[in-house]
Order: sequence, then structure tokens, then C-alpha cells
Amino acid sequence: MPTAHSRGPWDPGAQHGGAPAALLAEAVREPGMHVARLTYDFVGPVPVDRPLRIETRLVRPGGRLQLVEADLLLDDGAPVVRLRAVRLRRGDVGGLPDPGDDGSPAGGPDAAEASEFPLEAPDAPGFHRTAMEIRFAGGTSYGRGPAQTWFRFARPLVDVDEPSPLALVVAAADFGNGVSRILDFERHLFVNTDLTIHLRREPAGKWAMLDARTRVEPLGVGLAASTLYDERGAIGLSAQSLYVAER
Repeated sequence: MPTAHSRGPWDPGAQHGGAPAALLAEAVREPGMHVARLTYDFVGPVPVDRPLRIETRLVRPGGRLQLVEADLLLDDGAPVVRLRAVRLRRGDVGGLPDPGDDGSPAGGPDAAEASEFPLEAPDAPGFHRTAMEIRFAGGTSYGRGPAQTWFRFARPLVDVDEPSPLALVVAAADFGNGVSRILDFERHLFVNTDLTIHLRREPAGKWAMLDARTRVEPLGVGLAASTLYDERGAIGLSAQSLYVAER
């Protein structure tokens, strides 16, 4: 059952996409396998006031590569978020080249600062306010333009369980279009209809960072793309297709 801490900024009755995305990410983890790609389709608004359940299916079993699907369903069985994930076998491979320094371009989270989310009272509950701690680096903020933003969970995702680093990175990745916005909230909608994440290694630690940029086109679509980091360095990429419209 969701709480008000899952709410998003677009509709007071609907969740932020990062909340159900993180929940489904936890559902597709598997011992001995690395979740290399996650593709989410947001097929309907995820309500804050209705119970939800998850169904998972192993579409392609295998020792080296697996394809798994997970649906987030309303109490009447209607799907609201669908995930297809690729899992790859973990192993030790020798003889690889040195990847070089891929640390964060903005330093660590201790050097970053909070930025107030526009339009809402500071104490309003929501995933972007009370479920996540958000700090901006590199001189960026919630203002318009590219952003370098650190995230960590401010509360457990489910009950008192510690969220996984994978769930954290997924939750953070869904903020790409919001933190790197180039449009005003008051005049335009710019809502992501999907989210795709590629992870070249497993995330670690309690902080994740996005180096995010958004582009929009006059025909009413856009793309938000982010490089993903943990405190050790770069871990992957994410992208969101955007629906853009005047209010």
C-alpha cells in the first residue's frame, strides 16, 4: 500500500515514477546475476491511494543470460508499470584493459548542496521531497539547464527493509528530466513515458548521481539522458522519452 511519500509533482493522486520503478527493480534481482538493463513503460498513472501488487515472469531462462519481466498491477489486475530486465551471469574475467579514471565530474555528495523544489510548500510529502535526499553539485540547481545531482533514500522503500543500491540508482534515474528541465513547471508539462537504464557494473553504496541533460522539440517530444554514478565512479546510462505540452 503506497504512502504520501511516493507522490510525484504532476498530480497529487499519482506516484513519482521513481517509486514504482525502484519497487520493480527489487523484484528482478537474483543471486549470482547482474541486472544489466532495465526498460520501464509507464502505461498508466500509479495511484497513491490504492493497493498494488507485483507479478514477475522469467521469459528466457539461462545460465549466462536471462530475460525477466515484472508488472506492477492495481488491485483489479490492470497494469500501470511494466519492466523488462536483462540479467547477466556474474563471473571473473582476466586480461581486461584498465578502464581509467571514471570518477564523478562533480566530486562527492559531501560537496553538493540542497536546492528547493519549486511550486510546493517545503513540508509537502512526496517522493521528490521526503523519500529522497537530493543534493546538487557543479553549481547546478533545480533551475533550468543540465544538472549534476546526488540522491540517497531518506526512508526505507518497503517497511523497514534497507533498499538495494540497484533500487537507489533506478529511483534516481527517473529524476533525469526533472532536475535537468529546460521548461518552466508553470507553463509546460514534460512527463517521461518510459525509462531505460544500462548498467555496466553493479552500483554500490548509499549515494547515486545523475549528470543529466534534457532536449525538447517543437513537435511535443523530448529526451532526457543521464550518465549514472555511484561514489566509486561511472556505472551506466539512462534515458527517458518525454511527452511535452503547454498547460
